[in-house]
Amino acid sequence: MYDWDDKPELNITPLVDVMLVLLAILMVISPNIIYEELINLPKGSAQTEVKEKKQIEILINASRQIKVNNQTFDFLTFSDNFRLFANDFSPETIVRISADHKLDYGDVMNVMSAVKRSGLTNISLATSG
Repeated sequence: MYDWDDKPELNITPLVDVMLVLLAILMVISPNIIYEELINLPKGSAQTEVKEKKQIEILINASRQIKVNNQTFDFLTFSDNFRLFANDFSPETIVRISADHKLDYGDVMNVMSAVKRSGLTNISLATSG
């Protein structure tokens, strides 16, 4: 005779084992799935060559002599002379200032402000470390 008051219990251990195995398989495979969308991009109207930007190297030694791309300038007249020199360059020209560590901060800032007043805004200060 069958006991109708007996409640059946469900053994879910095999179900959990199967789900964990499937989860592990998906975790291993999912980084390798590549989705590729083919897109036809429009052609550009003009093809230009990438040109290397001109650079200006400014070197200031301990005796306040300024060399700009191998041309020597006097410290006192640098502002006016550099403005004339910078007319040949575009405002996006890269300017790198290298100064001796013995110079005063104000001397380097005077050179930097002269470069800014000439219209060049892409200025960087070189360091040794």
